[in-house]
Amino acid sequence: MDPELPASFATVSQETNYRMLFILAYQSFGVVYGDLSTSPLYVFKSAFVRKLHYHESEVAVYGVLSFIFWTLTLIPVLKYIVIVLSADDNGEGGPFALYSLLCRHAKVGLFPAQQSIDEELSTYTLHECDPHQQNSRLKALFERHQNARIGLLILVLLGTCMVIGNGVLTPAISVLSSVQGLQVVFLNLHSYVALLLACIILVGLFTLQYFGTHRVAFLFAPVILAWLFCMAVVGLYNIIYWNPKILQALSPYYLYQFFQVAGREGWVSLGGVLLCITGTEAMFADLGHFTQSSIRVAFMFVVYPCLVLAYVGHAAFLSRNLSHVEGSFYQSVPSPVYWPVFVVGTFASIVGSQAVISATFSMIKHCQALNCFPRVKIVHTSKQIMGQIYIPEINWILMVLCLTVTLGFQDTTAIGNAYGFAAIIVMFVTTCLMTLVIVIVWQRSILIGACFLIVFGAMEGLYFSATIMKVPEGGWVPIVLAMLFMSIMYTWHYGTAKKYEFDLQNKVSMKWILTLGPSLGIVRVPGIGLIYTELVTGVPAIFSHFVTNLPAFHQILVFVCIKSVHVPFVPVPERYLVGRVGPKEYRMYRCIVRYGYKDIHKEDDDFENNLIIRISEYIQREAEENSSQPSWDTSLDGGQLTVVGTPGHAGMQLVLPTDDGDVFQAVSLSSSKSATLQSFQSVSELESPQLRRRRVRFELPKNPNIAPSVRDEMIELIEAKQAGVAYVLGHSYVRAKKTSPYLKRLAIDVGYSFLRKNCRGPAVALNIPHICLIEVGMIYYI
Repeated sequence: MDPELPASFATVSQETNYRMLFILAYQSFGVVYGDLSTSPLYVFKSAFVRKLHYHESEVAVYGVLSFIFWTLTLIPVLKYIVIVLSADDNGEGGPFALYSLLCRHAKVGLFPAQQSIDEELSTYTLHECDPHQQNSRLKALFERHQNARIGLLILVLLGTCMVIGNGVLTPAISVLSSVQGLQVVFLNLHSYVALLLACIILVGLFTLQYFGTHRVAFLFAPVILAWLFCMAVVGLYNIIYWNPKILQALSPYYLYQFFQVAGREGWVSLGGVLLCITGTEAMFADLGHFTQSSIRVAFMFVVYPCLVLAYVGHAAFLSRNLSHVEGSFYQSVPSPVYWPVFVVGTFASIVGSQAVISATFSMIKHCQALNCFPRVKIVHTSKQIMGQIYIPEINWILMVLCLTVTLGFQDTTAIGNAYGFAAIIVMFVTTCLMTLVIVIVWQRSILIGACFLIVFGAMEGLYFSATIMKVPEGGWVPIVLAMLFMSIMYTWHYGTAKKYEFDLQNKVSMKWILTLGPSLGIVRVPGIGLIYTELVTGVPAIFSHFVTNLPAFHQILVFVCIKSVHVPFVPVPERYLVGRVGPKEYRMYRCIVRYGYKDIHKEDDDFENNLIIRISEYIQREAEENSSQPSWDTSLDGGQLTVVGTPGHAGMQLVLPTDDGDVFQAVSLSSSKSATLQSFQSVSELESPQLRRRRVRFELPKNPNIAPSVRDEMIELIEAKQAGVAYVLGHSYVRAKKTSPYLKRLAIDVGYSFLRKNCRGPAVALNIPHICLIEVGMIYYI
């Protein structure tokens, strides 16, 4: 073997890694940095909005620039690039990623249906803590006190709601700031004309969401790169032309000088300075689409230098034109290049808004996966990039709110006040969660976590104290939006948790099941009954409620639970958990289908077939183990469940139909359907061709060593599948007990009931065919 061959392979691999790094870094410009790159349009205007005497001072301009530079350096660079990006959850970022990390390393979660077997997932990283370390004491604090866990959940929901609020405010301030640049050229242009143009652009922006991000994604990165290049060149020109000495403002000395000149008014102006880091959270929230290295390379080598040049050049222009604060950004652009810069800036504003809207859709999906948001329709707009989604209801709600904010304030100053307040709350939530991750997950000392909290918490507290003064001047908008979305999220989570507790307390006793015998005391009709439940153990109450009113059920019963776990993705081979409920002759099974909070719930006709194949695989594995202990669920606390991945070659095989779609190869098993049932199905399919579903058949493994009892059970499973599959869902009505406190009755009877009536039904969310649906009505008194 050539001794240089391994070295050449290493060189090729290294070149491939570098190539992928630069490709991802290039793509990140259009997705991650759109909002951060458009901040120079309105930062100085928002900082100098009061137009008091100190604005006429050159020292004030130097001081604001110094604050902008050090804020950009300490928070985006030191906090996010160096520290926060390292706290990814299997490559995913955002508030829920940090919360999921904490839930896996400490019992701080409040979501139901979590099992110890979930810790065996390959993506479920868990490290045991030394009980004598200080971080174990903090962990025990959350595990012992439920109020601490509730407070942590509220903190996460608060940060999430502020991100959703940014989906309203970012398009409004970005598009309005860009359009108002027309008034620099057309001095007689009425403000209402610019406002109308901004509204038209906003309506077009939200309308285009239907077509998906992927259709225009190729334009995103070039637009933002062109915008960054324009700002850097204009900034460098302004530094040389207007005031080269402006570079002195990068010294921290001017931070002190600014307060000497401006006093209390300067402290209030920090609310405008804060806008220079809006969009920073996207570097962590959009981590799942890229890598840590690509985001760091793009920011440190392109975004950060261009932004610094833009702000320094803008300050150089203001230092020589102290009275031109209004519209100063476009006034600082030289006349020969004004129109190209304006056009690129308008497109950059649209791109930045698009990225925030898409991030809002992703955040809503995460909340829905973790039972914190009502069920809404999720449309996947790309077959290649499954993270790109579109939620129609949320899109139109955001559009209405965005137009309301734009028409209500008609100016970027008040919108900037609201935007800054929302941004600083999100950053402070990340700081608090990151502190817990440092102590509990990374197992560092409490002193290190306290230092992180004190350093960055103090900086963000300073900006928060400045923005809180602007609550009457527009800062109340994100508070109202956050309270609206938080009330929806917490009410839905509270009602869902209480409903699960009711199911848990009223599940059917296994002793009662055993007394019924193999026939369950009812008529066992041909077919498979899939009973959907949120329980991961025991038999749900809807089963006894059904057989009490209609004593007939299918010959094969499968209790199906679809749940989310605290990981971003669940590998397909580890998705299905299969077990047995009762003895073998009862023909009752349990199947738990696990999804991560970023997985795609896209069940189709193949779900039935995959379920049958995995149950047959479980039957074979159960026989091969020859365990002396019963393998079925014998208690209310849980039974033995097996992870059934991709079936082996010796397992049951799925045979697709021939080319015409309706003619099949010879089937060795006779159908258990009666002639009457078969005729009913034929008539139904002829009258409604759209209801005709793809027909398939199964083949048993050609293994002579399979026990006769196992083969008989698998044959019965195939015959039941041929007879048909019925889906049984609980149609529940949730009511609070009459003895409940008034606040609880208000939350359940009014809030939760309203949300359940107006969200997507479970049958639609699970993509269950209506022709096969059976609903069991029940009233829950919680």
